[in-house]
Amino acid sequence: MVQKDKLTALKDKRAMVVGIARSGVAVAKFLVGKGTHVVLTDNKPKEQLGAVIQEIPSEVTIIAGTTPQFDAGDYDFMVVSPGVPLTVPLIERAFELGIPVYGELELAYRFSDSPIVAITGTNGKTTTTTLIGEIFKNSGKKVCVGGNIGLPLVLEVEKYGPNDVIVAEVSSFQLETIDEFKPKVSLILNITPDHLDRHKTMENYKLAKARIFENQNSTDFTVLNYDDPGAAELTTKTPGTVIFFSRKHNLKEGIFVEDGQITVKLDGKTDIICPAGEVYIKGAHNLENALAATAAAYAAGVAADVIGETLRTFRGVVHRLEPVAEINGVEFINDSKGTNPDASIKALEAYDKPIVLLAGGRNKGSDFTEFARKVKEKVRCLVILGECREEIRTAVLETGFTNILEADTFDQAVTTAATEAKPGEIVLLSPACASWDMFRDFEERGERFKEVVMNLRR
Repeated sequence: MVQKDKLTALKDKRAMVVGIARSGVAVAKFLVGKGTHVVLTDNKPKEQLGAVIQEIPSEVTIIAGTTPQFDAGDYDFMVVSPGVPLTVPLIERAFELGIPVYGELELAYRFSDSPIVAITGTNGKTTTTTLIGEIFKNSGKKVCVGGNIGLPLVLEVEKYGPNDVIVAEVSSFQLETIDEFKPKVSLILNITPDHLDRHKTMENYKLAKARIFENQNSTDFTVLNYDDPGAAELTTKTPGTVIFFSRKHNLKEGIFVEDGQITVKLDGKTDIICPAGEVYIKGAHNLENALAATAAAYAAGVAADVIGETLRTFRGVVHRLEPVAEINGVEFINDSKGTNPDASIKALEAYDKPIVLLAGGRNKGSDFTEFARKVKEKVRCLVILGECREEIRTAVLETGFTNILEADTFDQAVTTAATEAKPGEIVLLSPACASWDMFRDFEERGERFKEVVMNLRR
């Protein structure tokens, strides 16, 4: 292995960290621990930053509510939080001056001694990342599960060694700022339209996702979805050894379903993992996630029986098709992680019962045409809310679907859906949009949904 530049000369270096949120504060803590002089900045004033301001080490200089001015030589490097576009003037200034710009993911990689399994894709990342982590834990490995899933890796990686495993969910935003990042196994689940407000084009978005494997070589593995055109076509781009998974096709080599069994055929060897019908998490999209996790774990040497037993028992993640309660014969399901139309389409496809759907929020540059068609097919009543409610209304009306209710607040939307729902139906929160018009993130939105639902019982 090529020795990574561990930035061992961090002591007494000067760094600017951009973005005062979970990632930026974690980086500031890490760098202060290495003896780096840190300036932490955000365009929001301090009073708008919330409780996170209390977590910042006293050694850090905070510049909030204004843009810092700097020249060549003022900083040795910059670390940018994933939520900050690389096109903002502050970062463009760093590029102009030749100041290296990293992300927290790259910084964590430089200090990691463990093999990394990295997962990206438009949808299914969190479920697949968590599932892979469980498979490795059940195999007896010491495992760190983090990254875009919520745990900043930079504060964790030094706790793990060469015989352990780091399982990282990585986003297109994080991949924009890698340099040497090199996972042992990279995995691209799917590539469908998302974040086009930032990436502008699908080609840019795809190129950002493809950076996950750019530093791999033939001794590393790239797991790709054979059924997804955007992911499958990257087989000619990766320097890693490709392993395909497919829900729809029998493959000569790869991971797929044959005669109802999840099957591995690689290097002339065939292994049966478990019956596809015994995968605990339901839905076609979750079967794809299970196949992807099988591919990653198998490539890393995990035994087939361990993988199979984990698929039978893994119960999924919060905010993704999460059962909340059944009240008066109505099921309430939290899919707050459905932050784009494709994710919500998959959620709708997972159920056969009549659905009262809550949708709306902030559009990330998505088109709602296909989502609207699925609403017409699967939904009995649609409750719309948030910034882009009119975009959703227009798209859905064009399909001929008219049973649309509107809410001015999130709590009102939940109570409206509950009032509308009949016994035997599902109230599904799957917004097809980001949460940022009303909430800090999809987690906060999902937690509020659960709170309102539980209050309905009183």
